[in-house]
Amino acid sequence: MKPMSAPLPDPLAPVDDPTSLGLDPARLARIDRFVAERYLDSGRFPGFSLLISRHGQIAHLSFQGQASEGDRAGPMAADTLIRIYSMSKPITSLALLSLYEEGLFRLDDPVSDMIPSFADLRVWQDGTAASYTTTFPEREMTIRDLLTHTSGLTYGFMGRHPVDSLYRRAGLDSGQHKLETWVEALAELPLLFSPGTRWSYSVATDVLGRLCEVISGRPFDAFLAERIFEPLGMVDTGFWVDDDRADRLAANYAVPALSPFGIPEGAEGSARVVIDAGDEASPYRRQPEFLSGGGGLVSTIGDYHRFTQMLLNKGELDGNRVIGRRTIEYATMNHLPGGRDLAAMGQPVFSETRYDGVGFGLGFSVIVDPAETQVLCSPGEFAWGGAASTLFWVDPVEDLAVVGLTQLMPSSAYPIRQELKALVYAALT
Repeated sequence: MKPMSAPLPDPLAPVDDPTSLGLDPARLARIDRFVAERYLDSGRFPGFSLLISRHGQIAHLSFQGQASEGDRAGPMAADTLIRIYSMSKPITSLALLSLYEEGLFRLDDPVSDMIPSFADLRVWQDGTAASYTTTFPEREMTIRDLLTHTSGLTYGFMGRHPVDSLYRRAGLDSGQHKLETWVEALAELPLLFSPGTRWSYSVATDVLGRLCEVISGRPFDAFLAERIFEPLGMVDTGFWVDDDRADRLAANYAVPALSPFGIPEGAEGSARVVIDAGDEASPYRRQPEFLSGGGGLVSTIGDYHRFTQMLLNKGELDGNRVIGRRTIEYATMNHLPGGRDLAAMGQPVFSETRYDGVGFGLGFSVIVDPAETQVLCSPGEFAWGGAASTLFWVDPVEDLAVVGLTQLMPSSAYPIRQELKALVYAALT
């Protein structure tokens, strides 16, 4: 009889004693109680998954509540597939920077070197969405402008400026374009401001996805798989969910009074409604035309944990290096002009997090002044979140990474990110 091999260790198994990692077990348990009482019992969130790692090991892992309800009811679990929306942005940014490491472009290269239609960009001057005037930018948009969201681009869903209306009118939020044709349509619209002069959260990272295609000569999804997902073992991260994994896709919810995202007719007075059940009708159940590097990925808590561990390890995980140490260090510096924070860069706050004391790097927010943030954090901590209230942060000072996943839009509905900061850091011994 052939001897039985020992079972492989569970890659998501927490350590037996989190005190060995400098975390208080009682205070970690308090985090789960807080989430349950504040967010699950009240019906604010359908479910919530939380992973806290330190010194390369998992100190805390919890799954609470439901991933879906009704006919597809099921609990949040390690393999639940979550729409990570803008948590796609750091992945796309690092993928492009891997090409920078090969000397294939410079950060101050004009975008028009790779996308010729961007040579003719104009800047909004005055008027309305129906009739407006433009002027020439002070300089061309660079690749660094895209990485830092100082490009002058915007998002149609913002709804704060006539240019946002032009995006919606052009169908840039529809997801019905291939990446190449979408970028060409974008190039026909005016910028909010001259590149490099202000900060505006935007579709810039989707343009980075197109740059990945142009520079590498590969389709964007294949390029991400080769550069990021396969080396890191992120086996469940991608732009759509096939039939074999369909039962693992969580439902997505929204607060009707707060969300501009697809609220069903007649649901305006509800506390929480389903906007994507994750069933056969979900847009995530078929391969999309538009491969959105800014917000199109689906992932699991285990996969994103592997991404954050690579970041903490300065570009390497399990012997596989996906990007250089110095590139990670450079990308997570504050790149805003004059070392300013987001509060000084001109855009109103659009989420529940503060801009004071927070800079921006090449695809990540970066803490530059912890006291100004008025939230427990460390200098140099970097992060980002997603529209459905997902979150992550990486703290090199404490050698700590946190990933939190749920599915509720918009992310500004509740201050879960600030609350988790206080709870997690209070657990450090």
